[in-house]
Amino acid sequence: METIISSIKQMYPVSNESLELLTGKMEKVLFPKRHILIKAGIVNKNYYFIEKGLTRSYCIINGEETTTWFSKEGELAFSMLSCYEGKPGFEYVDALEDTVVYAISIDQLNKLYKTNIEIANWSRVIHQKAFLDLEYRHIAMTTQPAKERYANFTREKHDLFKRVKLGYIASYLGVTQVTLSRLRAEPIF
Repeated sequence: METIISSIKQMYPVSNESLELLTGKMEKVLFPKRHILIKAGIVNKNYYFIEKGLTRSYCIINGEETTTWFSKEGELAFSMLSCYEGKPGFEYVDALEDTVVYAISIDQLNKLYKTNIEIANWSRVIHQKAFLDLEYRHIAMTTQPAKERYANFTREKHDLFKRVKLGYIASYLGVTQVTLSRLRAEPIF
């Protein structure tokens, strides 16, 4: 749980007492590689704090998987629609590696938000960061050429190249594997 606690404290100064309230509601879960944590069309009832491992979020569009996000140690995986509106989500989340998470129910977390300002503020900060990351990604996908998107990914998420199939990275970048191979052969910086 050290990775999760460290990540929480980096995002917002949560006291040890508040962390104990939060972590006391969590349950350790081990997901084997290729396990689907979250399924499209089903209301997901949990947030997953990733202690060890890696997940990939994706949608199926016209029968093809389109990668939308990666979550690694210290990060969260959850269904936005389930979390915010209690509705079935549209994304799948699967474990790309054997993954250790600490799960907390959305209901339990919402109760903590009502009674603990530190946890509520930490959540606000983490959700603001995720929203900004999504906005930057959306702008990049609509305004930047593939080479620039690849350069940004290489700079910001370079560690994923050793952990993620290139086809997933290509999908995330909105390019074909052939294009990704060509970009990888070119000098970037």
